[in-house]
Amino acid sequence: MASNYELNDIVEMKKQHACGTNRFKIIRMGADIRIKCENCQRSIMLPRQIFNKKIKKVLEKASTNEKENEPWL
Repeated sequence: MASNYELNDIVEMKKQHACGTNRFKIIRMGADIRIKCENCQRSIMLPRQIFNKKIKKVLEKASTNEKENEPWL
């Protein structure tokens, strides 16, 4: 799964977080990707290569309203 994910997408990872869920929201993209746990709100930063290995699938794509509200686009 190379790059069919975007900012604010909800993704499922192969392994669960310590709190027991495996649903994460992508909150930063670049050379590193920061994801936030949907259950406990903790954030994790991973290098893009490792993120690409650990992602299972995209559960929800970001809505167009979220994309329009970002000032840098």
